[in-house]
Amino acid sequence: MESKETIVISSGTRTPIGHMARSLSALKPENLMVMAVNSLLKKSRLPKESVDGVLIGWVGQNFAAPNIARVTALHCGLPEKTQAVTVQNNCISSIESIAAAARFIRCGEGEVYIAGGTECMSRMPYSIEGSRGLKELRSFETVKAKWAGLLESSEVLVVDSLEQGLTDPVKKINMAATAEVCAQMYGITRQEQDNYARESFRRALSGWKAGFYDSHVEKVVVGDNTALDKDEYPFLREDLVEKPQMFAKAPLLFDGPSYSLKNFYADYGAYIEGRKYQEGDKGTVTLFNSCGRSDGAAAVIVSTEKKAKELGLEILAKIKGWGFYGNNPAHMGVSPALAAPVALGRAGISFDDLDQIELHEPFAATVLSIFKVGRERFGHDWKAKFDSGALNPNGGSVALGHPLGATGTRLMLNLNYALKRNPKARYGMIAACAGGGMGGAMVVEKAG
Repeated sequence: MESKETIVISSGTRTPIGHMARSLSALKPENLMVMAVNSLLKKSRLPKESVDGVLIGWVGQNFAAPNIARVTALHCGLPEKTQAVTVQNNCISSIESIAAAARFIRCGEGEVYIAGGTECMSRMPYSIEGSRGLKELRSFETVKAKWAGLLESSEVLVVDSLEQGLTDPVKKINMAATAEVCAQMYGITRQEQDNYARESFRRALSGWKAGFYDSHVEKVVVGDNTALDKDEYPFLREDLVEKPQMFAKAPLLFDGPSYSLKNFYADYGAYIEGRKYQEGDKGTVTLFNSCGRSDGAAAVIVSTEKKAKELGLEILAKIKGWGFYGNNPAHMGVSPALAAPVALGRAGISFDDLDQIELHEPFAATVLSIFKVGRERFGHDWKAKFDSGALNPNGGSVALGHPLGATGTRLMLNLNYALKRNPKARYGMIAACAGGGMGGAMVVEKAG
């Protein structure tokens, strides 16, 4: 049975975003997700028995919490019958979870869903890869007994799942390198990236100090102690705003004594379309103009408008349309520019109609590349939106951090509460890229 009812986003909350290996690192992804959902239930006063399903995006999936959506639902005291689905679409996983909730509603499977995402990059494991047919891996006892020899085995790999997960297995390129590819292709300088990053930090800090984030960020309390009450990374790097000269102190990721930009072109030049290495070319991407690795969780309610009103929920926005679009994994950072036209077309509005935009910032290089690609290919002036304060007015992932599976919902929260604060706003859009060359975008209309 297909439902034609209007689908809305009602209320939302998230944890503060912790910087990797710092304040939230002792918490597991399921702990963070349970905190976000419990906060959402308390804030919205949503009756637990009204929840038809839970959809959670999670990138670093492991077997400590298989189907983390189900684990979350049960820990939060939702009915045992509640549908639960865990979503993996890399960095757009929780855009996908919101879209999936809308699809389930469209198909008549339910009326009320909790959608969101979680990540604890601090706890991504080191893992052993190999066949259990090997004598060294036949049992856990054997692994422990032969541990010293595993690193020497040609058939066994001991890997860092964090670095492995941030490397595309098809094009054999990690995410930071894709940013340098885009910077070289589109002529984005280091200074431009550093300037953009500084503004992201400035806006994030201003957003926190002005109280914007108080509307939907709930502190993390462990026992009797507050583990974190605000996003960690922007305050760790607060000096970057007042002392922009500090950006120059960050070493280049792909242009140094041991690995030069010439080496980079030798390894990845095939992906840098329309350009060859020339003596004197410089690298551009640094840690300071890239997003931080992070921990956190976020959740929203997705439901029919009719059911939201019946339950007395605060309706933030109506979902108008969404779209996903794949591109070359080595150019993954510009995929939002390609997904946006799909979402806008399905929503039936133009880019110029957008009053607010929240764009994921994995790297300043990729955002600035989107500004070029969007304008040249589609006539979408992302830069003008940014300059006017319509795009990422309260900072973005470069400053706030990027808890992979949670970022899509973090974008939606930023968007909805920015729309709510803007009396003249009507339409908004979120957009993000993901490893593997996937882009996702979703368009909403402010309620009321």
